[in-house]
Amino acid sequence: MNEKIDTYIKNLPSSQREISQKLRKLILNTYPDIKEEMKYGVPYYNNDFYIVGLKDHVNLGVSIRNLSPEEISLFEGTGKTTRHIKLRSVAEIDENKILSLLAIVKKK
Repeated sequence: MNEKIDTYIKNLPSSQREISQKLRKLILNTYPDIKEEMKYGVPYYNNDFYIVGLKDHVNLGVSIRNLSPEEISLFEGTGKTTRHIKLRSVAEIDENKILSLLAIVKKK
């Protein structure tokens, strides 16, 4: 695990910290060989996923390159290269749904 990411998550407000910790653990447990690094000031995972703590929520961002329009529509946002899943509490984290969405991104 990356110390810079530990520090980033540690410095988030309580609810964003808990969400980010859970998402990070989910990603690292699912993809144990994934490269974890700080990029653009936030935790990035193989340029496929990122976690960013915002004012009142956390976005789990995903790269949408090589995804079909139907697959892209499963995510929020209007970005040309990334989209996201917005989470406001740990209770909103549906692990099965997130794992299936991450798998769509990783298969590309």
